[in-house]
Amino acid sequence: MRTLILGGARSGKSALAERLAHGSGREVVYLATAQAGDAEMAARIAHHRARRPASWLSVEEPLHLAHALRAHVREDRIVLVDCLTLWLSNLLGDADAQRFERERTALLDILPGLPGEVLMVSNEVGLGIVPLGELTRRFVDEAGRLHQSLAAICERVLFVAAGLPMVLKGTMS
Repeated sequence: MRTLILGGARSGKSALAERLAHGSGREVVYLATAQAGDAEMAARIAHHRARRPASWLSVEEPLHLAHALRAHVREDRIVLVDCLTLWLSNLLGDADAQRFERERTALLDILPGLPGEVLMVSNEVGLGIVPLGELTRRFVDEAGRLHQSLAAICERVLFVAAGLPMVLKGTMS
């Protein structure tokens, strides 16, 4: 089962993903894509770490998501990826301009055949105004395309607003 969980900033999407992972009864691997580039981001990462159970295996992988999934997904596990938009930011900011396309393709290719369960958290950024800068517009465009591609592959897609999940595809259970 593959689940995509979308929502805005502080919508409750990560908390929902963590509740689903915890309630699964499976071993949990938390695959984090964030990089602490400044004190504010370091504090956000620390907040996320503090609310996770100590029994969860934490893996930090800011770029090679498909490789990390291949290494950690098993039938008896649930892997929680948080978050895809940070991963996208990391790739779009990489010196290798082709890395994003390679990593995106690798993710979309591997995901349908993975055993076990994968929960993927991502920020929905396409609900607001069109950004002014070229890189920001590209980010919004690529995030939208990535979400559409993932939604087509995933058995379940949830949207979270104000801490309330809405089922866009599949069922809540």
